[in-house]
Amino acid sequence: MTYSYGGGGSSGGRRFSMRIIAGLVIAVIGMVTYFTHTETNPVTGEKQHVGMNVDQEKALGLEAAPQMAQEMGGALPDEHPESQLVRAMGQKLVSSSDASRSPYVGNFHFHVLADPQTVNAFALPGGQIFITHALLVQLQNEAQLAGVLGHEIGHVIARHAAEQMAKGQLGQSLVTAVAVGASDDQRKGQMAAVAAMMANKMLSLHYSRNDELQADSFSLQYMQQTGYTPAAMLEVMEILKRASGGGGRGPSFMQTHPDPDARIAQIKEYLQKNFPNGVPKDLTEGRALH
Repeated sequence: MTYSYGGGGSSGGRRFSMRIIAGLVIAVIGMVTYFTHTETNPVTGEKQHVGMNVDQEKALGLEAAPQMAQEMGGALPDEHPESQLVRAMGQKLVSSSDASRSPYVGNFHFHVLADPQTVNAFALPGGQIFITHALLVQLQNEAQLAGVLGHEIGHVIARHAAEQMAKGQLGQSLVTAVAVGASDDQRKGQMAAVAAMMANKMLSLHYSRNDELQADSFSLQYMQQTGYTPAAMLEVMEILKRASGGGGRGPSFMQTHPDPDARIAQIKEYLQKNFPNGVPKDLTEGRALH
């Protein structure tokens, strides 16, 4: 009787090699796609890896806006006093600041969501900006409102959504590559994919924190250019801090957004650098909202 020990091992080795090659091909395609899709931001001059062009951002935002509004209690009618207030402030910020140089200038739309409990504001790609009623009623003056809306305008102009989409596409490619390369053992393949997704998530968190801080920086500039005191952003942070339960949200590096204290530190640094002798009196809080 003749025994053969080589055939099975050779076949297994070939399968292993093909899995590794397939995984590498997927990873390389994902990385090439990510690093070759770059555009220069017309406002910041920064070269960015983005997942869509400006027209696609605008179309995506317009398409998603009604659904997002519906999920958060619906949008208040255009003729509602809160809607008119937010729309007027948003348009004032865009027309009076560097935001007017962006390709989104004619596509900014400002919405108030009827949600009475969720303290939040956010921006969709292309210029669709939302603030909840629950946050709006806590803002005391025009400068605070300008700070919130300026932050969201900053997200749009910095193309953060397009950047995050590109990173998500790259991350998904790498996750798929790892799963394919380890697919000889289903359990090992699943565990490898989970580990890869965790690593990708942590990378996304890092950039998201930077995005939030950059949006704060834009907001401070836009407030100043529109005639409002950037110091009002400190008051906005205190409002958000109270809404988050006093700021007890764990270490900053584990949060999708920086905690209020981290953002307050950056705002104070901006004020000290730009106004070492105090904020000029011509930069005001504007009118009271209530």
